Amino acid sequence: MVKRTHHDLEVWQAGIKLVSEIYGITEAFPKQEQFGLAQQIRRCAVSVPSNIAEGSARLSDREFLHFLGVARGSLSELETQLIIAKELGYLDSIPSELIERLFALLGGLINHQRKRVHHDGRTPPP
Repeated sequence: MVKRTHHDLEVWQAGIKLVSEIYGITEAFPKQEQFGLAQQIRRCAVSVPSNIAEGSARLSDREFLHFLGVARGSLSELETQLIIAKELGYLDSIPSELIERLFALLGGLINHQRKRVHHDGRTPPP
């Protein structure tokens, strides 16, 4: 496998770790939820590192910034779905530490990209 730029990003690596963790905890969901909430939770988790990877492969900092925003949105959606799963009794706990770490890493990278986009002079800050 060829190593891509996003493989070096700590935020992408943390996203991959989150996916593994999510797949593990959703396996214990009731059978009737395997194609419902469990599947939706998995899709959101996979979306986080996938959008980071897609954005980093784009041709501009502005596009990368957009995909980082999408990844953060997916992470927020995932957190909400995990809270719902916990309320329904499907989870004992939420991997809050990993989620918080990802929010922090994404926030830092988003701020960095905003500065790059603004510094280029081609795009005003969002």
